[in-house]
Amino acid sequence: QVQLVESGGGLVQAGGSLRLSCAASGIIVSYNTMAWYRQAPGKQRELVALISSGRTTNYADSVKGRFTISRDNAQNTVFLQMMSLKPEDTAVYYCNVDHWNTNYWGQGTQVTVSS
Repeated sequence: QVQLVESGGGLVQAGGSLRLSCAASGIIVSYNTMAWYRQAPGKQRELVALISSGRTTNYADSVKGRFTISRDNAQNTVFLQMMSLKPEDTAVYYCNVDHWNTNYWGQGTQVTVSS
């Protein structure tokens, strides 16, 4: 059974930083492409960043240069380091994996950036 558990969200002032964690069980993160999505109120869920099994990374244009996705194989955990946060980064952030053609999501963690 695949489970993804996010943590690390919170309230931060504009310009601040947060690090989100996604602890995985039932899969090996280093064997999969892992992703972070976010959904702001009234908006569609959007891809923020992903990391492939070969450690290739991709980012949404809106977060390039500010966010970094990484993983710790020993902890079987994926991270999203967010810096220079803006109010428009406010959203629920979700961890995601497409494993054997099944999409799995975590419960989400709220990130709120105040101006």
